[in-house]
Amino acid sequence: MKHLTPQQAWAWLQAERERREAIGEVAPLFVDVRMEIESLYVGRPPGVENIPWYEYPDLTPDPARFAKAVEQEAGDKQRPVLLICRSGKRTLDAGQALEAAGFTEVAHVVHGFEGELNEDFKRSSLNGWRHDGLPWEQM
Repeated sequence: MKHLTPQQAWAWLQAERERREAIGEVAPLFVDVRMEIESLYVGRPPGVENIPWYEYPDLTPDPARFAKAVEQEAGDKQRPVLLICRSGKRTLDAGQALEAAGFTEVAHVVHGFEGELNEDFKRSSLNGWRHDGLPWEQM
């Protein structure tokens, strides 16, 4: 699994979209593994597909279900997949599940969308997608 900073992930997504479009291939699949409510209300990058690693009320990951849902969205296990979550921790487990299921090119966004906690236990102040000023939208 590749570990990309938010800036690297955004640059990679843009470059791969352009490169693949030029040769008639499908762009990488960008997956937000957070729960749907997190993705909608906290914010998310544009163009991301929400496929939760776990969801309410169970809050228990089901790696096989997750890998199957990603495969359905991707259409092919050879399609590159980029994962993002809140802080970059859920994506490690989700990425390992995808690799175990046969996905060949998996990357995740280090520090995720909101980043690590600061000394006041607040996010988006040290690092992360939003902290780095990358594009995002919110419901």
